[in-house]
Amino acid sequence: MLTRTLVKDAHNAPAAADAILLQGWIRTRRDAKTFSFVELNDGSCLKGMQVIVNDSLPDYAELMRRSTTGASVSVRGKLVPSQGAGQKWEVVAEKYAVLGEADASYPLQKKGHSLEFLREIAHLRPRTNLFGAVFRVRSRMAYAIHQFFQERDFLYVHTPIITASDCEGAGEMFGVSTLDPLNLPRDAEGNIDYAQDFFGKKTSLTVSGQLEGETFACALSSIYTFGPTFRAENSHTSRHASEFWMVEPEAAFLDLEGDMQLAEDFVKHLIRDAREHCAADLEFFGKFVDKELSARLDFVLERPFQRCSYTEAIDILQAAGKKWEKNVAWGDNLQSEHERYLSEEHFKCPVTVYNYPRSLKPFYMKVNAPDAAGRETVRAMDLLVPGIGEIIGGSQREENLEVLRENMRHHNLNEQDYSWYVDLRRYGSVPHAGFGLGFERMLMFVTGVANIRDVIPFARTPGNAAF
Repeated sequence: MLTRTLVKDAHNAPAAADAILLQGWIRTRRDAKTFSFVELNDGSCLKGMQVIVNDSLPDYAELMRRSTTGASVSVRGKLVPSQGAGQKWEVVAEKYAVLGEADASYPLQKKGHSLEFLREIAHLRPRTNLFGAVFRVRSRMAYAIHQFFQERDFLYVHTPIITASDCEGAGEMFGVSTLDPLNLPRDAEGNIDYAQDFFGKKTSLTVSGQLEGETFACALSSIYTFGPTFRAENSHTSRHASEFWMVEPEAAFLDLEGDMQLAEDFVKHLIRDAREHCAADLEFFGKFVDKELSARLDFVLERPFQRCSYTEAIDILQAAGKKWEKNVAWGDNLQSEHERYLSEEHFKCPVTVYNYPRSLKPFYMKVNAPDAAGRETVRAMDLLVPGIGEIIGGSQREENLEVLRENMRHHNLNEQDYSWYVDLRRYGSVPHAGFGLGFERMLMFVTGVANIRDVIPFARTPGNAAF
């Protein structure tokens, strides 16, 4: 029995073949007097395979009537040198079958479609050149993430999706409950009685696997998580989604300096891997999505990342002489316009900003000694890249028990809610550090695709949970 060959492997065949089996979907069909050209694509690569179907095949006219764009077909024939330009091989069909017809309403015809329209048909958009390329790169990059950490002896840990703790402390979490919203139980004070809920307490979808990841780092030394995270932030920007994937390494015996180096090495590894294994797809992005993409990726690979403190960054921004949408002063959060200025215009390369004001960051970050002006900072770092802004955020974690407790009071957190996390500082505490990389933002940077909705299979944003 003849085994199916993927189109990408057929294109790379070292020699002609007397028998080959291809199966996929029709992109286009063009008819001549005694034969038809059918372009078949199976998603394995950007380029389809040209199939020549001669009118001598049984039921030729009926087969071609059913062979419309979008239909699925099975082709058995000969792989022969192509007579046309721009392709090495083509297939001459000896057996041809239509497996599934596509009716006249099939929306992906041979013309340009807007990204907005394609989001409305997210179940079909992977069949387009753009989204086929996006999701091949996404798949390869997921593999490269595991490769990077496994080669460095990090263990892969699955942290919970349902949690009772808010890692970031922002309160922007999706609740998880089986209580009847029309008949909520109440306690003596009139508050919702979560003791009667499924888990016996208030629970939510996770915003981060970091806290649980730290528990494993304090036993296994180096771990990483890679999974979905959720934030109920009512944001409609091109960089925010309500459901997205995070990569979060945690390592014991690692300080902020080592954390920054790990993050920088990680970003370069992912870019280098994409350049090597997704060359055709990246070439497509460079031609049709972002003409500066190739130069920017090479620039990142060839040059060392810059580093500057938050205080230095504020000085740079204030001295820039630009009119910001939001003015920035020491103690303010950096906005996207500030982050992009630092990476795109001032340093002209990725830059890691570190030692942020304590007031801006969560309770678990290690506190520095006050600076000369008496200002308190924490050992936090954000990695900023051109075109996106922040792509990684991390820190050295606070390993001192009493300082951690004081941090929790500072952030108005109930220590009892994090008792298991506090225990890590009681039982063999060690310096440790980690970071989180937004997978979709990394994909945006590598592909040049400008909207996060277009690098995730089915986007979840405010007001949108289709498919």
